[in-house]
Amino acid sequence: MIPEETAVAFTYQRETYAVMMATPSDLDDFAVGFSLNEGIINAASEIEALEIAIHPSGVELRMDLTSPQAERLWVRRRAMRGATGCGLCGVESLQAALPTPPRITHAISIPAPALLQAMAALGAEQTLNRQTHGVHAAAFWSPAKGLAYVREDVGRHNALDKLAGALARDGVAAASGAVLLTSRISVELVQKTAMMGAPVIVAISVPTALAVRVAEAAGVTLVSIARSDGFEIFTHPERILMKDPVNAA
Repeated sequence: MIPEETAVAFTYQRETYAVMMATPSDLDDFAVGFSLNEGIINAASEIEALEIAIHPSGVELRMDLTSPQAERLWVRRRAMRGATGCGLCGVESLQAALPTPPRITHAISIPAPALLQAMAALGAEQTLNRQTHGVHAAAFWSPAKGLAYVREDVGRHNALDKLAGALARDGVAAASGAVLLTSRISVELVQKTAMMGAPVIVAISVPTALAVRVAEAAGVTLVSIARSDGFEIFTHPERILMKDPVNAA
């Protein structure tokens, strides 16, 4: 088997906001998570209606927002269109590409062995990747429930959006655990993690230098190169317990 990839359009009040190439699965989660991580909505309940429309050329995630959010989105889109031809539009676009994420102050203590066990267990939960060997995964682990959520996609950003949507739809606070990734950590993944409110992000591969700087500024604990022999902590190490508190003596 090989992974599927299709165009997925996000439309609000019947206007297209963005089109992503993605794996056409967990689309309800994708719609909610993308909307949250883009700052279009603040809660899943602000989407009044969601319809998944299948077209010959792709999929449309057709959403209707509550009145305040719809008005805010209209103002935002008008500002984006109005910038065309402006001498400062390039500067504004650069600023928009690096928005200041919310700062995470939530205190959580995670034993280092638990992170290694969670990363080791992630592969067995990647149903689509076991079949295709070609998709990324984003997962959520918490001390209370362990590895409770896993979402997959050909795009690592899409997988994280799907995870954000799944947590929001189930009313699970991302502040209660850690985001696990099967990819490198780019700045967008740190930004999305901060938007979710998760205090810890863990990945199997390396972070970019910009991802480290943004994680430091956002108060996110960034753990990377997490493999069977250990991991490296790049920012805010105080949330990771390097010794088992029961057997520390």
